[in-house]
Amino acid sequence: MNPLRIDNIHHITLTVSDLARSADFYMRHLGFQPLVDLGSRRLFTNGHFILGVTLPSDPDAPTPDDDHFSENRIGLDHVSFNVSSRAELEAAAASFDAHGITHGEIRDLGSSFGVYVMSVRDPDNIQLELTAPHAP
Repeated sequence: MNPLRIDNIHHITLTVSDLARSADFYMRHLGFQPLVDLGSRRLFTNGHFILGVTLPSDPDAPTPDDDHFSENRIGLDHVSFNVSSRAELEAAAASFDAHGITHGEIRDLGSSFGVYVMSVRDPDNIQLELTAPHAP
């Protein structure tokens, strides 16, 4: 039996603590546009895939006070979004700086990977990575 071939990402859904705060972050700083408001879940698109932000699915399940994402727990480590160029990463860094959003340095992962990366965290501390290809 051949393994299933995955062509692309259809959507990613992130559990967040505050829908409005997360919606503002993903729209204002990463260019996502509203798609559907389902009450406790909101869907956005960037024209390539759907991003969902949702409140915890079981409101009766205990959530630690001041809970936030950690890549050191089982589950998600980070989400990486493509941008077109290093210049886009530099523009994003400048925008983050102007809005007081902490981010990592732009790093060149070398010819083996052929990309530049920069990390940033959303309001719930979810680790995001912006990835740009080396120029051809």
